[in-house]
Amino acid sequence: MTDHQSKNLFPIEKLDDLIRPFIVPPERKISLAKDYDPGYKADHLKKSKAKGKLKEGIEALAEYQDILYAQNTHAVLIIFQAMDAAGKDSTIKHVMSGINPQGCQVHSFKAPSTQELNHDYLWRCSKALPERGKIGIFNRSYYEEILVTRVHPEILAQRPLPVSITDTDIWERRFEEINNFEKHLVNNGTIILKFFLNVSKEEQKDRFLERINRPEKNWKFSENDANERAYWDDYMAVYEDMFNHTSTKYAPWYIIPADHKWFTRLVVAGIIYTQLKELNLKYPTLSKEQHQELLNAKTILESQK
Repeated sequence: MTDHQSKNLFPIEKLDDLIRPFIVPPERKISLAKDYDPGYKADHLKKSKAKGKLKEGIEALAEYQDILYAQNTHAVLIIFQAMDAAGKDSTIKHVMSGINPQGCQVHSFKAPSTQELNHDYLWRCSKALPERGKIGIFNRSYYEEILVTRVHPEILAQRPLPVSITDTDIWERRFEEINNFEKHLVNNGTIILKFFLNVSKEEQKDRFLERINRPEKNWKFSENDANERAYWDDYMAVYEDMFNHTSTKYAPWYIIPADHKWFTRLVVAGIIYTQLKELNLKYPTLSKEQHQELLNAKTILESQK
């Protein structure tokens, strides 16, 4: 790494202290409502200063991503889950704005197709996993199958599944299956970062109204978005259960306050940066034979007109 890479490039003092409150501890149960405030922002951090810090952080992420691509030993999978209007799209856009598109893949998972329904629920995400050296971003993921299908059991009833596996134990089995799946990925060199953008019900309403009142944002809103708000408490309950069963030491969940987008973006960037830094990434070094080949090539090029 270069000299400036050996320093803490992300310009936040005590970055670990900033991040620690948002992790879901694998060793204990959490209460989403009591333990995580959607409106939280660090009191000492001002919005104007945070934007400058985010800009420098994005530059740091771009450099680490370049080394990740060159080293080609690890992959990074970033999962975003959230209620509608929490800011997933804008967070991805801003935080990853400096990343080389050649080394980053973004997949948005909507309602599954007929082909996808004819496979197991992990299949469509499995085939979209990032390659070594790349960052893969899932805008929603296989977690939808233990969220939406629990809030709306009629969806599960319509799935082409054997009756024997749609009993009351299905959720416990799926928690275990997902944990095993993620453990397999981690064991094979994939770093998994899971973000829940925690927007409040009040802020969601304001953002929905903004989408209705601004013509250029009308396309982002549908009547069904408003109808789903009736299930808010149900969603919060299944999210909390999901966190308590699938936040593991090897793939923990981060619950990020989402009422202030500038703070959301800064924290997400900080967590990604921290994880990449901990990999101790370095550009590949050449063997003596490879170095000699370079010298030979240099000699040839210098002799050419």
